[in-house]
Amino acid sequence: MSSRLSHNIKSEAARLGFFACGIAKAEPVDDNTATKLRQWLANGGNADMAYLSNYTEKRLNPSLLMEGVKSIVCLALGYTPARHIPKDEYQIAAYAYGKDYHDIMKQKLHQLAQAVGLQNYRAFCDTAPVLERYWAVKAGLGWIGRNHQLIIPHAGSMFFLGELFCNVALSYDSPMPDHCGTCHKCLDACPTKALSGNSFDAARCLSYQTIENRGDIPQGIAEKMGTFIYGCDRCQTACPWNRFATPTTEPDLQPKEELLAMTREKWQQLTEDEYRQLFKGSAVKRAKYSGLMRNIRTAKNNEKQN
Repeated sequence: MSSRLSHNIKSEAARLGFFACGIAKAEPVDDNTATKLRQWLANGGNADMAYLSNYTEKRLNPSLLMEGVKSIVCLALGYTPARHIPKDEYQIAAYAYGKDYHDIMKQKLHQLAQAVGLQNYRAFCDTAPVLERYWAVKAGLGWIGRNHQLIIPHAGSMFFLGELFCNVALSYDSPMPDHCGTCHKCLDACPTKALSGNSFDAARCLSYQTIENRGDIPQGIAEKMGTFIYGCDRCQTACPWNRFATPTTEPDLQPKEELLAMTREKWQQLTEDEYRQLFKGSAVKRAKYSGLMRNIRTAKNNEKQN
């Protein structure tokens, strides 16, 4: 029963457009991971993202999120763009080209659960206290690279992750070894050195600064933004594994023509109403209009300095 259901889950996941699907046994995370998480939080690695320090025990023990959970089905949906914003214009992170991934993933997760007949389950995508990359590794999807992203063999790291917690014992997959080897291109590519060895300093990360930070961007970091006004993909584009990425065909992840047509002048003159229309149903709204305009002004000022 468990092997047949596991096979059905993976087959249906592929039909729904998921690139990868693996299954892990639901149990408390290992002591090493728990210690590293607590130490990272104690050191302030999460900057002012206080929500990352909430519900720590739930992050470390899936049974506190769902009573009776036995299996964690991990899924990856690729978002590598087929079309890009012109290189000489302001840039946004590739994951935000289309509609909000939270909604897309949640819909697909529920479709998957219903298609295979799961009765007692919970679906998660980024907004719950779940160590998504940890469980993806446990489920055999890939490994966590030096850029702290999940890397899937011959596919790269441009993936959204989601999970189904269920109370059914399934056939479990095995983790795979790390294949980064001695490569450190992602570390070299990080303009602010937010990545360093095994650590990650969120306060130095351009994605944090341009999306999560509600205050001023420190000058020493702001000047490293380049043409990015939302997020920063440098550690991903530098990763050799992303050369093998297959562009997404998911309709909801395709960029609007209006987005591809944006110029520096249009960005700089963007009104709040235009912002709402351009990013309706988009993850970019996380930064809010005021945050995006702050980023645009910063990028414009950088151009003047250069």
